[in-house]
Amino acid sequence: MNILFISISPMHHMSKHSISQDLLRQFTKDGHSVYVVCSTERRNNVDTYLSIEENCRVLRVKTGNNKKTSIVEKGLNTLVLPKLYIAAIKKYYGDIRFDLVLYPTPPITHVRTVKYIKRRDGAKSYLMLKDIFPQNAVDIGMMSTHGLKGILYRQFRRIEKELYKVSDRIGCMSQANVDYLLKHNPEIDREKVEIFPNGIEIVDVSINALQREEIRKKYDIPLNRKVFVYGGNLGKPQGIDFVISCLPKLSGYSDAYFLIVGDGTEFNRLEKTIAGHNWNNIRLLKRMPKEDYDRMISACDVGLIFLDHRFTIPNFPSRLLAYLQAKLPVLAATDPNTDLGETIQNGGFGWWCESNDINGFCSLVETALKDDLQAKKDNGYKYLLEHYQVKDTYKIIINSL
Repeated sequence: MNILFISISPMHHMSKHSISQDLLRQFTKDGHSVYVVCSTERRNNVDTYLSIEENCRVLRVKTGNNKKTSIVEKGLNTLVLPKLYIAAIKKYYGDIRFDLVLYPTPPITHVRTVKYIKRRDGAKSYLMLKDIFPQNAVDIGMMSTHGLKGILYRQFRRIEKELYKVSDRIGCMSQANVDYLLKHNPEIDREKVEIFPNGIEIVDVSINALQREEIRKKYDIPLNRKVFVYGGNLGKPQGIDFVISCLPKLSGYSDAYFLIVGDGTEFNRLEKTIAGHNWNNIRLLKRMPKEDYDRMISACDVGLIFLDHRFTIPNFPSRLLAYLQAKLPVLAATDPNTDLGETIQNGGFGWWCESNDINGFCSLVETALKDDLQAKKDNGYKYLLEHYQVKDTYKIIINSL
């Protein structure tokens, strides 16, 4: 088959390990031809170009800025994105007829591009539903269902429903996502909705005791403390207010070290908070290359996940897989609507509490400090092998269509 993958992401080189790249390489391994349309933001000063990477054709389209920018600019750029993508497809992929089009959210505005390909080529379409927008923006106060902001919400809600309608199959990340989607969109045919979890090509990132010591020394991480690491976006969805509220109590655990790695709209708030105190067991680092990050977290002890407590939609963060691959138990503080906590507890590889319970979170930190973590590490890696291998998620798409 000729596969078209549409993404708003800039997409690192196709040889890199990530959820999207791993999936697309799996298609090529099975003999399919893969074509990608993704973005290169205006700030990069690079015009639209086509490259061949790992047997995939990758078309990077010059777009407006979508990351680290104002919500107004991001919204406008998202709305004009389909026009840019369709024009680029006509120019660079005009002689290709696609059998299947794959597209993750965000954004929901992929719908115009998907409709164009379906109308032109008669292709099947598969939506990989990673975020439920615009409700997620409403939950954390970035959008409103009333007033002037309500006009924008209703426009995006209309586009969202149109996206569900045009999709032949909708893959949700967990059962809670399936249930939410069908409850709030009863017009969707239940038969076309299924569980489609994130999947990765699992790489052995195990390290020995000597390597662990070398990595900790490289990043100036204490050798004699249990290290709790958070890696990823530091924005509104992560509920950074809760994280900041926990820091004073966490600073009192002399046998623990808390390492936060990432960037995002809330990075500066965290940086100012930490800089304003003489905490010797809390550290903030800027996002680093994925290969360096993956190796660094292998020398840590517990992976952290945070989600804003206001979420009514059931998010399921992809960073879980990085922790499990590094054989880290997971401590999550989230809203009560996601089934992430249930997954962690049922899998026997970590702990969960609601992200409005500072004392509850600190109590779980104390539990992790006392626990022998080896059993949870083993359980987590086993769970990864059983549920999140890309070869299995690939089969879900193939069997569906």
